[in-house]
Amino acid sequence: MDTITAKLDPRTRVGWLLLGFALGGFFDGIVLHQILQWHHLLSGLADPAGSDLRFQIMADGLFHLFMYVFAVAGTVLLVAARAAGGRAGTTTEILRLAFTGFGLWHLVDAIVFHWLLGLHRIKMNSDMPLAWDIAWLVIFGIVPLLLVLVLPNRGRPARGASAALTSIVLLAGLTTGAGPLFNGATTSVIVFRAGMQPDAMMRAVQAADTDLKWVDASGTIWAVDRVSWRGLMTLHARGALVVGTTPVIAGCLAWTDAAGASSRSGQQ
Repeated sequence: MDTITAKLDPRTRVGWLLLGFALGGFFDGIVLHQILQWHHLLSGLADPAGSDLRFQIMADGLFHLFMYVFAVAGTVLLVAARAAGGRAGTTTEILRLAFTGFGLWHLVDAIVFHWLLGLHRIKMNSDMPLAWDIAWLVIFGIVPLLLVLVLPNRGRPARGASAALTSIVLLAGLTTGAGPLFNGATTSVIVFRAGMQPDAMMRAVQAADTDLKWVDASGTIWAVDRVSWRGLMTLHARGALVVGTTPVIAGCLAWTDAAGASSRSGQQ
């Protein structure tokens, strides 16, 4: 049988769907949670959880980790299918499956998380949250699914498309932590151990040779001027759990601005 007309291995289909789904989640997390800061994953919860910045950041981190699990699972399935001799798929087939997964994420997000569970809305402080929900769903959910229907059929095997798309998805996950390096973040956010006394935290900040900007309501999250590498080591030695300065480790914390600490996680 001709290799182009052979059916795709089911593992290949599911693998690309999972990668597209994960990319949709990473896209929302990076753009909405971190760059625009319109909401956190659990911004719709009632207080005290809704206004607990430490809890909201942790939930966002777990969300990104969950998306990374989807991405890794999809990659494993693709590798397994290729090892078994399965056809890699054409560029059109790969893009259709990835666009389907990307669009499905936004359908699930809107229907389940926005409307059924009420965990958050696209723009929490809007007077018309439903309008923002629908606009985001149409642009990033419906349009990708429509593209699946109109993509031209190309029978040639993909050359580099699979590696490129897989790399984009995995790098998107890393970007959730490394992002502050690209936008010139000037604030480092420190999460201290629970139970530390305020004077001990202040001494740690002073020893790191940086200046305080704000402290959240829990008293354990401190925003300071961007710290040096020496200051980073000093803070960890004096009780800091994570410092939002370096990529991957806690970089997503450095996206957080003072408004996120003083309002209900982006709500007005």
